[in-house]
Amino acid sequence: MKKLMQLGLFAGIALMLAARSFLLPNGLVAAQQNFTWPQIALTEVTGGLQAPVHITHAGESSGRLFIVEQAGRIRIFKGNLFNTPFLDISDRVRSPQSGGGSEQGLLSVAFPPGYGVSKDYFYVYYTRTDGNNQLSRFHLTNDPNVADANSEEMILSFDHPQYQNHNGGQLVFGPDGYLYIGTGDGGGGGDPFGNAQNPGVLLGKILRIDVEAGSPVPITPSHWVYLPLISKSNGGNAPATYRIPETNPFVGKAGYRGEIWALGLRNPWRFSFDRMTNELYIGDVGQNQYEEVDFQPATSPGGENYGWNIMEGFHCYASSSCDQTGLMLPVAEYNHSADISITGGFVYRGQDYPSLQGIYFYGDYGSGRIRGLQHQGSNWDIKEDKILLDTAYQISTFGEDQSGELYLADYSGGTIYRITEAAP
Repeated sequence: MKKLMQLGLFAGIALMLAARSFLLPNGLVAAQQNFTWPQIALTEVTGGLQAPVHITHAGESSGRLFIVEQAGRIRIFKGNLFNTPFLDISDRVRSPQSGGGSEQGLLSVAFPPGYGVSKDYFYVYYTRTDGNNQLSRFHLTNDPNVADANSEEMILSFDHPQYQNHNGGQLVFGPDGYLYIGTGDGGGGGDPFGNAQNPGVLLGKILRIDVEAGSPVPITPSHWVYLPLISKSNGGNAPATYRIPETNPFVGKAGYRGEIWALGLRNPWRFSFDRMTNELYIGDVGQNQYEEVDFQPATSPGGENYGWNIMEGFHCYASSSCDQTGLMLPVAEYNHSADISITGGFVYRGQDYPSLQGIYFYGDYGSGRIRGLQHQGSNWDIKEDKILLDTAYQISTFGEDQSGELYLADYSGGTIYRITEAAP
């Protein structure tokens, strides 16, 4: 079997069993420990879905899983798949099912802290029929299992000219209560518009905004520098607003959009916070050669530049050499010898399978392989072949329920699986 995981200068070096440490290009220590990787299996949870691309929970005690179908619907699973969609906005979503590109559609949903207790609304990210992407808020009907498709409030739109790919699409409420948004670089090969390294645009970034601030503060020049309020029209609805947190890394810096939390990303399709440590893991889809996992420590003030399109993984992109000053290199990469496109996942923090504890699970959409990554402090456990399971599935997303158990979606099969320990 060809080696599929290469890490920095140590690609191709067979690992010994004795514990040793190596310095990665990003300054972290790669710890080669006596770690026994678990045997994992997949247990089918439900089928009958059409192109599932996101799995999440609402942060309340209902036990429901919310599954996003790319065409524009959100489905609920609780013991069985509900027949009535939680939300259906397929009439305003551009997706492969309506003639759009393969990476367009309804891409994710996020529920704010306090949902189901003091809040009856949630947020979605989708591609509009004009090809641009949009962040919107929707409210519930009187039925907690059905949202009001006519209650849409537009929060933010992202111009996405010319190309259909690299839309990003991940929404996550972070441990700080702010909404994190992943945006692609605008598409095309090699970032032809230079968006990922352009601090004046929102594409090719992870953004952090405050959508839960309550009553807005009137805009004055001083507020614009330190706590700006953005307002968008919603076709007759009350204006939807968001604030830029004053602790964002580029607030007040000339030439920088204050919403930016991190830059230099190609298409951060799926990213997640470790619910125990608050560390951020980013699966950034590569160009032609390398897929990568990027990492942000919980103590980071933001502002990391993850290198695209200067770098692809640990390698200079389209050049034999490049200036890597100020760049945050990945903690893991793998090549395209048999894989195509990374799908970022989650660190397992559930209780049902102790041998999975602390492992970051991620996969590949093209090969169906599931990989693992493990670290302790600044030490990263590196294994020459970190493939934990070969599957025949198109892994479009991983998901986490409220108790920390992990799931994945098979895009073409329309099936959700739970990640478990393999039977002895």
